[in-house]
Amino acid sequence: MSINIAVRAALNVLSYPEIDIKKTYMVERELKKLLSHRHKKPSLYRVWDQEVSCGDHQVPVRIFTPAEITKPDVLLFFHGGGWVTGNIDSYDGVCGDMAAATGCIVASADYRLAPEHPFPAAPEDCYAVARTLFHNSGVFGVDASNIVLTGDSAGGNLAAAVSLMARDRGEFLPRRQILIYPATASDHSETSPFPSVHENGTGYLLTSKRVCDYLSLYRSCDSDLENPYFAPLLADDFTNQPDTLLITAQYCPLRDEGEAYAQKLQQAGNHVKLYRMEDALHGYFSLPVRFEPVRKTYALINHFLENDYEK
Repeated sequence: MSINIAVRAALNVLSYPEIDIKKTYMVERELKKLLSHRHKKPSLYRVWDQEVSCGDHQVPVRIFTPAEITKPDVLLFFHGGGWVTGNIDSYDGVCGDMAAATGCIVASADYRLAPEHPFPAAPEDCYAVARTLFHNSGVFGVDASNIVLTGDSAGGNLAAAVSLMARDRGEFLPRRQILIYPATASDHSETSPFPSVHENGTGYLLTSKRVCDYLSLYRSCDSDLENPYFAPLLADDFTNQPDTLLITAQYCPLRDEGEAYAQKLQQAGNHVKLYRMEDALHGYFSLPVRFEPVRKTYALINHFLENDYEK
Protein backbone atom coordinates (compact mmCIF):
# COMPACT_ATOMS: atom_id res chain seq x y z
CA MET A 1 0.00 0.00 0.00
CA SER A 2 1.56 3.30 -1.09
CA ILE A 3 1.22 6.60 0.74
CA ASN A 4 -2.02 8.27 -0.37
CA ILE A 5 -2.44 11.90 -1.43
CA ALA A 6 -3.84 13.08 1.91
CA VAL A 7 -1.04 11.51 3.92
CA ARG A 8 1.57 12.88 1.51
CA ALA A 9 0.13 16.38 1.90
CA ALA A 10 0.29 16.10 5.69
CA LEU A 11 3.87 14.87 5.53
CA ASN A 12 4.86 17.83 3.39
CA VAL A 13 3.45 20.19 6.02
CA LEU A 14 5.15 18.34 8.90
CA SER A 15 8.58 18.15 7.27
CA TYR A 16 9.35 21.76 8.26
CA PRO A 17 11.92 22.42 5.51
CA GLU A 18 12.40 26.02 6.67
CA ILE A 19 13.42 25.25 10.25
CA ASP A 20 17.14 25.54 10.97
CA ILE A 21 17.99 22.80 13.47
CA LYS A 22 21.30 24.55 14.14
CA LYS A 23 19.31 27.32 15.83
CA THR A 24 16.46 25.32 17.33
CA TYR A 25 18.03 22.07 18.58
CA MET A 26 17.58 23.01 22.25
CA VAL A 27 13.85 23.53 21.72
CA GLU A 28 13.60 20.29 19.76
CA ARG A 29 15.24 18.36 22.59
CA GLU A 30 12.49 19.47 24.94
CA LEU A 31 9.77 18.81 22.36
CA LYS A 32 11.04 15.26 21.85
CA LYS A 33 10.70 14.61 25.58
CA LEU A 34 7.13 15.90 25.58
CA LEU A 35 5.98 14.23 22.36
CA SER A 36 7.51 10.85 23.14
CA HIS A 37 6.12 10.62 26.68
CA ARG A 38 4.18 7.47 27.38
CA HIS A 39 2.62 6.19 30.56
CA LYS A 40 4.83 3.77 32.46
CA LYS A 41 3.79 0.15 32.30
CA PRO A 42 5.07 -1.30 35.60
CA SER A 43 3.27 -4.57 34.96
CA LEU A 44 5.41 -5.15 31.86
CA TYR A 45 8.90 -4.04 33.00
CA ARG A 46 10.97 -2.55 35.81
CA VAL A 47 13.36 0.39 35.41
CA TRP A 48 16.46 1.51 37.28
CA ASP A 49 19.38 3.81 36.54
CA GLN A 50 23.11 3.18 36.68
CA GLU A 51 26.25 5.06 35.58
CA VAL A 52 29.37 4.01 33.70
CA SER A 53 32.71 5.83 33.93
CA CYS A 54 34.19 7.26 30.74
CA GLY A 55 37.29 9.33 31.33
CA ASP A 56 36.40 12.33 33.50
CA HIS A 57 32.63 11.89 33.36
CA GLN A 58 29.83 9.40 33.95
CA VAL A 59 27.51 8.03 31.25
CA PRO A 60 23.97 7.39 32.54
CA VAL A 61 22.53 3.97 31.64
CA ARG A 62 18.86 3.08 32.17
CA ILE A 63 18.01 -0.60 32.61
CA PHE A 64 14.64 -2.01 31.57
CA THR A 65 13.87 -5.51 32.85
CA PRO A 66 10.75 -7.23 31.48
CA ALA A 67 8.29 -8.78 33.89
CA GLU A 68 9.15 -12.12 32.31
CA ILE A 69 12.66 -12.61 30.91
CA THR A 70 12.30 -15.10 28.07
CA LYS A 71 15.63 -14.69 26.28
CA PRO A 72 19.22 -14.81 27.60
CA ASP A 73 20.12 -11.56 25.84
CA VAL A 74 20.84 -7.98 26.89
CA LEU A 75 20.08 -5.38 24.25
CA LEU A 76 22.50 -2.47 24.65
CA PHE A 77 20.55 0.33 23.01
CA PHE A 78 21.85 3.59 21.54
CA HIS A 79 19.06 6.08 20.84
CA GLY A 80 18.48 8.20 17.75
CA GLY A 81 18.02 11.95 17.45
CA GLY A 82 20.76 12.97 15.03
CA TRP A 83 23.44 12.87 17.78
CA VAL A 84 21.86 16.18 18.87
CA THR A 85 18.28 15.88 20.19
CA GLY A 86 17.53 12.43 21.68
CA ASN A 87 18.18 11.09 25.18
CA ILE A 88 17.19 8.18 27.40
CA ASP A 89 14.15 10.09 28.72
CA SER A 90 12.72 10.60 25.23
CA TYR A 91 13.30 6.88 24.48
CA ASP A 92 11.75 5.50 27.68
CA GLY A 93 8.67 4.30 25.81
CA VAL A 94 10.70 2.67 23.05
CA CYS A 95 13.00 0.85 25.46
CA GLY A 96 10.14 -0.27 27.70
CA ASP A 97 8.29 -1.62 24.68
CA MET A 98 11.50 -3.30 23.51
CA ALA A 99 11.95 -5.10 26.82
CA ALA A 100 8.33 -6.25 26.88
CA ALA A 101 8.20 -7.25 23.20
CA THR A 102 11.48 -9.20 23.19
CA GLY A 103 11.64 -10.60 26.71
CA CYS A 104 15.17 -9.20 26.96
CA ILE A 105 16.85 -6.86 29.40
CA VAL A 106 17.41 -3.50 27.65
CA ALA A 107 20.22 -1.14 28.67
CA SER A 108 19.84 2.37 27.21
CA ALA A 109 22.97 4.56 27.11
CA ASP A 110 22.64 8.34 27.49
CA TYR A 111 25.71 9.40 25.48
CA ARG A 112 26.77 13.05 25.34
CA LEU A 113 25.13 15.16 22.65
CA ALA A 114 26.49 17.53 20.02
CA PRO A 115 27.14 20.37 19.48
CA GLU A 116 28.20 20.78 23.12
CA HIS A 117 30.08 17.49 22.81
CA PRO A 118 30.95 16.86 19.13
CA PHE A 119 32.42 13.70 17.60
CA PRO A 120 34.01 11.54 18.93
CA ALA A 121 32.27 12.08 22.29
CA ALA A 122 29.18 10.01 21.41
CA PRO A 123 30.95 6.88 20.09
CA GLU A 124 33.48 7.02 22.93
CA ASP A 125 30.67 7.13 25.51
CA CYS A 126 28.88 4.26 23.79
CA TYR A 127 32.11 2.28 23.55
CA ALA A 128 32.78 2.81 27.27
CA VAL A 129 29.32 1.51 28.18
CA ALA A 130 29.72 -1.49 25.87
CA ARG A 131 33.17 -2.32 27.23
CA THR A 132 31.88 -2.14 30.81
CA LEU A 133 28.92 -4.39 30.05
CA PHE A 134 31.03 -6.91 28.14
CA HIS A 135 33.62 -7.07 30.92
CA ASN A 136 30.98 -7.28 33.66
CA SER A 137 28.25 -9.27 31.96
CA GLY A 138 27.80 -11.41 35.06
CA VAL A 139 25.99 -8.49 36.68
CA PHE A 140 23.03 -9.39 34.47
CA GLY A 141 23.60 -13.11 34.82
CA VAL A 142 24.40 -13.47 31.13
CA ASP A 143 27.37 -14.46 29.02
CA ALA A 144 29.09 -11.62 27.18
CA SER A 145 28.19 -13.31 23.89
CA ASN A 146 24.54 -12.52 24.65
CA ILE A 147 25.04 -8.74 24.67
CA VAL A 148 23.57 -7.34 21.45
CA LEU A 149 24.43 -3.84 20.22
CA THR A 150 21.24 -2.13 19.09
CA GLY A 151 20.34 1.32 17.79
CA ASP A 152 18.08 3.33 15.53
CA SER A 153 19.13 6.14 13.15
CA ALA A 154 22.05 7.96 14.81
CA GLY A 155 22.00 5.17 17.39
CA GLY A 156 22.36 2.62 14.59
CA ASN A 157 25.35 4.61 13.40
CA LEU A 158 26.83 4.44 16.90
CA ALA A 159 26.21 0.69 17.24
CA ALA A 160 28.01 0.09 13.94
CA ALA A 161 30.83 2.41 15.00
CA VAL A 162 31.25 0.64 18.35
CA SER A 163 31.47 -2.72 16.53
CA LEU A 164 34.27 -1.34 14.34
CA MET A 165 36.01 0.21 17.35
CA ALA A 166 35.75 -3.04 19.31
CA ARG A 167 37.40 -5.01 16.51
CA ASP A 168 40.13 -2.40 16.04
CA ARG A 169 40.92 -1.99 19.75
CA GLY A 170 40.66 -5.66 20.66
CA GLU A 171 39.14 -5.22 24.14
CA PHE A 172 35.91 -7.10 23.39
CA LEU A 173 34.02 -8.26 20.32
CA PRO A 174 30.22 -8.08 19.97
CA ARG A 175 28.70 -11.17 18.37
CA ARG A 176 25.43 -9.60 17.20
CA GLN A 177 24.10 -6.15 16.31
CA ILE A 178 20.71 -4.76 15.31
CA LEU A 179 20.78 -1.62 13.17
CA ILE A 180 17.46 0.13 12.48
CA TYR A 181 17.58 2.64 9.59
CA PRO A 182 21.17 3.55 10.52
CA ALA A 183 23.07 6.58 9.23
CA THR A 184 26.24 5.16 7.69
CA ALA A 185 27.44 7.82 5.21
CA SER A 186 28.69 11.40 5.61
CA ASP A 187 27.28 13.05 2.47
CA HIS A 188 23.55 13.75 2.28
CA SER A 189 23.79 16.74 -0.05
CA GLU A 190 22.97 16.95 -3.74
CA THR A 191 26.25 15.12 -4.42
CA SER A 192 25.20 11.99 -2.51
CA PRO A 193 25.45 8.81 -4.62
CA PHE A 194 22.36 7.30 -2.95
CA PRO A 195 19.01 7.65 -4.73
CA SER A 196 17.06 7.58 -1.44
CA VAL A 197 18.72 10.85 -0.36
CA HIS A 198 17.20 12.55 -3.40
CA GLU A 199 13.94 10.58 -3.66
CA ASN A 200 13.08 10.72 0.06
CA GLY A 201 15.01 13.83 1.07
CA THR A 202 11.93 16.09 1.19
CA GLY A 203 8.37 15.53 2.27
CA TYR A 204 8.92 12.52 4.54
CA LEU A 205 9.52 14.14 7.96
CA LEU A 206 13.30 13.61 8.02
CA THR A 207 14.75 15.75 5.24
CA SER A 208 18.18 15.51 3.67
CA LYS A 209 18.80 19.10 4.75
CA ARG A 210 18.12 18.17 8.33
CA VAL A 211 20.54 15.23 8.13
CA CYS A 212 23.19 17.60 6.75
CA ASP A 213 22.51 20.01 9.62
CA TYR A 214 22.76 17.24 12.20
CA LEU A 215 26.09 16.12 10.74
CA SER A 216 27.34 19.70 10.75
CA LEU A 217 26.53 19.99 14.45
CA TYR A 218 27.97 16.55 15.20
CA ARG A 219 31.38 16.86 13.53
CA SER A 220 34.27 18.64 15.21
CA CYS A 221 36.28 19.18 12.01
CA ASP A 222 36.04 18.45 8.30
CA SER A 223 38.32 15.41 8.57
CA ASP A 224 35.61 13.68 10.63
CA LEU A 225 33.69 13.24 7.38
CA GLU A 226 36.29 10.65 6.33
CA ASN A 227 36.38 8.81 9.66
CA PRO A 228 34.71 5.36 9.67
CA TYR A 229 33.67 5.83 13.30
CA PHE A 230 31.77 8.91 12.08
CA ALA A 231 30.44 7.26 8.91
CA PRO A 232 30.87 3.44 9.12
CA LEU A 233 30.35 2.97 5.37
CA LEU A 234 33.77 4.60 4.86
CA ALA A 235 35.62 1.78 6.63
CA ASP A 236 38.43 0.10 4.68
CA ASP A 237 37.84 -3.20 6.46
CA PHE A 238 34.44 -4.77 7.14
CA THR A 239 35.69 -8.16 8.33
CA ASN A 240 35.17 -9.63 11.79
CA GLN A 241 31.92 -7.79 12.41
CA PRO A 242 28.91 -9.08 14.34
CA ASP A 243 26.06 -11.08 12.89
CA THR A 244 23.79 -8.26 11.79
CA LEU A 245 20.09 -7.56 11.44
CA LEU A 246 19.73 -4.35 9.45
CA ILE A 247 16.28 -2.84 8.84
CA THR A 248 15.66 0.13 6.56
CA ALA A 249 12.48 2.10 5.84
CA GLN A 250 11.11 2.57 2.32
CA TYR A 251 10.54 6.34 2.58
CA CYS A 252 13.72 7.17 4.49
CA PRO A 253 16.61 9.22 3.04
CA LEU A 254 19.03 6.88 4.86
CA ARG A 255 17.58 3.76 3.23
CA ASP A 256 20.17 3.15 0.52
CA GLU A 257 23.25 3.86 2.64
CA GLY A 258 21.96 1.41 5.24
CA GLU A 259 21.46 -1.24 2.59
CA ALA A 260 24.90 -0.48 1.15
CA TYR A 261 26.37 -1.08 4.61
CA ALA A 262 24.62 -4.43 4.84
CA GLN A 263 26.07 -5.35 1.46
CA LYS A 264 29.59 -4.35 2.54
CA LEU A 265 29.31 -6.47 5.68
CA GLN A 266 28.01 -9.45 3.72
CA GLN A 267 30.72 -9.16 1.06
CA ALA A 268 33.32 -9.24 3.85
CA GLY A 269 32.03 -12.61 5.01
CA ASN A 270 29.75 -11.58 7.86
CA HIS A 271 26.26 -13.00 8.46
CA VAL A 272 23.70 -10.32 7.56
CA LYS A 273 19.92 -10.22 7.45
CA LEU A 274 18.62 -7.17 5.55
CA TYR A 275 14.95 -6.15 5.52
CA ARG A 276 13.32 -3.08 3.97
CA MET A 277 10.16 -2.06 5.85
CA GLU A 278 7.65 -1.19 3.15
CA ASP A 279 5.51 1.97 3.45
CA ALA A 280 7.50 3.08 6.51
CA LEU A 281 9.08 6.45 7.28
CA HIS A 282 12.26 7.20 9.15
CA GLY A 283 11.52 7.18 12.88
CA TYR A 284 8.65 4.68 12.74
CA PHE A 285 10.30 2.51 15.42
CA SER A 286 9.42 5.15 18.02
CA LEU A 287 5.70 4.52 17.47
CA PRO A 288 3.76 2.24 19.86
CA VAL A 289 3.84 -1.50 19.21
CA ARG A 290 0.26 -1.52 17.91
CA PHE A 291 1.48 -0.02 14.61
CA GLU A 292 2.12 -2.67 11.98
CA PRO A 293 5.71 -1.71 11.01
CA VAL A 294 6.69 -1.77 14.69
CA ARG A 295 5.09 -5.20 15.20
CA LYS A 296 6.90 -6.49 12.13
CA THR A 297 10.18 -5.07 13.40
CA TYR A 298 9.86 -6.89 16.71
CA ALA A 299 9.00 -10.09 14.88
CA LEU A 300 12.24 -9.70 12.89
CA ILE A 301 14.23 -8.90 16.04
CA ASN A 302 12.85 -11.90 17.91
CA HIS A 303 13.55 -14.21 14.99
CA PHE A 304 17.10 -12.85 14.76
CA LEU A 305 17.71 -13.35 18.48
CA GLU A 306 16.25 -16.86 18.47
CA ASN A 307 18.25 -18.08 15.46
CA ASP A 308 21.96 -18.23 16.16
CA TYR A 309 24.09 -18.51 13.00
CA GLU A 310 26.90 -20.14 14.95
CA LYS A 311 24.83 -23.05 16.25
